[in-house]
Amino acid sequence: MAALLRFFVCCLSIVILSGCVNKPVRHLASDASLITPGSSTKTDVLTFLGDPDERQEGAGAPERWLYYEQEQSTAQRTFYVGKWFGPKSYNRIIVTFEGETVKDIQYNASESGEFEPLEPGQEKQ
Repeated sequence: MAALLRFFVCCLSIVILSGCVNKPVRHLASDASLITPGSSTKTDVLTFLGDPDERQEGAGAPERWLYYEQEQSTAQRTFYVGKWFGPKSYNRIIVTFEGETVKDIQYNASESGEFEPLEPGQEKQ
């Protein structure tokens, strides 16, 4: 009986501690404040935000770089049971360029997942 109790406590500890595993993430909201439309350049954006998750370029359309971030609480990162602790939140930054200079920057947040980046070939439903 004591062995079964130790096994249960060990398994429970593993599940709880798995929520403490954390990979480095960008902090889009604070990083976006470092970009100034009209004076920041592509080099500045790369320095503060890194490589974009998506680039949009078109004939006659301004170049746009998109950055995505998924935020989860510690409880939501817990292995297996994390999905029961509410929806994840998603953040997105859209940086629009005019030549090499930032023309506009937009920050958006959502809990619905509408900003999640799509896999290549995947369509938004």
